[in-house]
Amino acid sequence: MFESAEIGHAIDDDTYEAALPELREALLEAQIDLHEQAGRQIIVLINGIEGAGKGETVKLLSEWMDPRLIEVRTFDQQTDEELAHPPAWRYWRQLPAKGRMGIFFGNWYSQMLQGRVHGQYKDAVLDQAISGAERLEKMLCDEGALIFKFWFHLSKKQMKLRLKTLQDDPLHSWRISPLDWQQSKTYDKFVRFGERVLRRTSRDYAPWHVIEGVDANYRSLTVGRLLLEGMQAALNKVEPESSALTVGPLAIHNDERTLLDSLDLSLHLSKEDYQHELIAEQARLSGNLRDKRMKSHALVAVFEGNDAAGKGGAIRRVAAALDPRQYAIVPIAAPTQDERAQPYLWRFWRQIPARGKFTIFDRSWYGRVLVERVEGFCSESDWKRAYAEINDFEEQLTEAGVVVVKFWLAIDEQTQLERFQEREKIPFKRYKITEDDWRNRKKWPDYRQAVGDMVDRTSTEIAPWTLIEANDKRWARVKVLRTINEALEKAFARDKKK
Repeated sequence: MFESAEIGHAIDDDTYEAALPELREALLEAQIDLHEQAGRQIIVLINGIEGAGKGETVKLLSEWMDPRLIEVRTFDQQTDEELAHPPAWRYWRQLPAKGRMGIFFGNWYSQMLQGRVHGQYKDAVLDQAISGAERLEKMLCDEGALIFKFWFHLSKKQMKLRLKTLQDDPLHSWRISPLDWQQSKTYDKFVRFGERVLRRTSRDYAPWHVIEGVDANYRSLTVGRLLLEGMQAALNKVEPESSALTVGPLAIHNDERTLLDSLDLSLHLSKEDYQHELIAEQARLSGNLRDKRMKSHALVAVFEGNDAAGKGGAIRRVAAALDPRQYAIVPIAAPTQDERAQPYLWRFWRQIPARGKFTIFDRSWYGRVLVERVEGFCSESDWKRAYAEINDFEEQLTEAGVVVVKFWLAIDEQTQLERFQEREKIPFKRYKITEDDWRNRKKWPDYRQAVGDMVDRTSTEIAPWTLIEANDKRWARVKVLRTINEALEKAFARDKKK
């Protein structure tokens, strides 16, 4: 795979100087046009052999283009904060907005290669990391990202010659870093595993480009031209191409019944039983979150449901059991301008709690397959592929020790009508009712179908949905608390078996 990058590609100075002005002008024009279009984020992944010109090339790109639209990110050793979150968290937080370019050193490929080369894990873990990278890049590209992946290469002989030349030169020996010496000792393993990674992750939507790094002129022009070609191609596509759907057809129920029809909405608790069970479950939750085993876990609770189903009341009963320093409540509304400039999961990744903490989402990423689907805020291909993207997202969370608990609070149409009318009559509740709430009632069947499909597609063993019978608020609140406690205790029990 790297043979063509070891044959001595070179461009003489005259040819380089003649080609440079036109290339720089075209790159700058394409960069500005993409920024004004603001439909795509540009992600440039820098990988390869130490000393092959990675830093020098990126420095040139910042000179050739507008540096105000370029963000260079270096992911070194993970910080304590990053170690307390899922591995992908550090990358999601640093994604450039649409219209901007992010250049990533030490990216997800660097991490997986270093880990395998230095024996921190075996082939199975590397293969798992490769699959994760593929899914991440596919999702980013489906959301409009333009991904360039560069592997800067030197042969083993070229690398050793470079190190010897610099070492013998007192004026330039400082250019040799500890990483250069380290990689010189592990070159064969690094290249072997690098070839495996490139072979597995070079896709039409995010291909690898192997750049021979010996000659600076060749290296610089090649990278510049590849960037230009990709950006110009993107400019000719006003909307990102929708890839072929990989999701199977949604279930069709000829009797029009869904899982929601299986709920017994008459379930209720007396006031006396409610007070007793509420206090018991709140005390249980408080103890669970203070348990030393929470140091290995974070907790995420997702609240979805019909309008006026009592999500806010249930959330308040959960929060009442806890120290405010232990949890955060994240209300989800329509995305802001900054959030619209990112993939839809970006704003949720940023809110994932560290180990030992608890985040409550009052509505969530499921908006993509609920309100965005029903109201037509995204395309059919967008919401259909979201099921797999969400399952992958939640799998990443659970693999990192996050306990994910998901609730759908269900009420019937008559109960919703009565609660709407009550809200209009009571001054301090009037703010809860809007024209959108009344309008959404007219789409009750559409939302009901969307909820059924959502549960069918995303209720998994690792992150199951819990359907809450919420006509009786007391019953709903206690069931929510009990479910959270059971999920935490189940996670603690699994820890013992490891």
